[in-house]
Amino acid sequence: MATSTPVTSTRPYMLRAMYEWCVDNVLTPYVVVVVDGSVRVPMEFVQNGEIVLNVSMGATSNLQIGNEYLDFKARFGGVARDISVPVGRITAIYARENGQGMTFPVEASNAVQSGLPVKPVTGAVNASALASDPAKPARPTLTRIK
Repeated sequence: MATSTPVTSTRPYMLRAMYEWCVDNVLTPYVVVVVDGSVRVPMEFVQNGEIVLNVSMGATSNLQIGNEYLDFKARFGGVARDISVPVGRITAIYARENGQGMTFPVEASNAVQSGLPVKPVTGAVNASALASDPAKPARPTLTRIK
């Protein structure tokens, strides 16, 4: 009897494709992230349990959109930060200029589900900003940032 190989998520492939589409069309790619303990972002910029990140080449360095994590370095308020986001916590990618993009359903933390080590969060988590019921995270919304 043949053993089946688990099918990987399409999300990282779609993220890479939308990112490439934005770059090819000289648009600014933004991602929406639902924040939990597996996400490493500057917590002072988290609003309502979400953060919107500019992932353009001009705003990041060492950007890697892997199958498990989106990793890069960026400056926030002039301070260099290492950013690491499990791809399952990314709920949208879109172009800032025209709002075109894709949304994804929010997933439980991939790191917690798969037994991978959770990358530590730097800074304090504002508990009031996170969804009150972690089993029912807040529905993501796209906000145009200028």
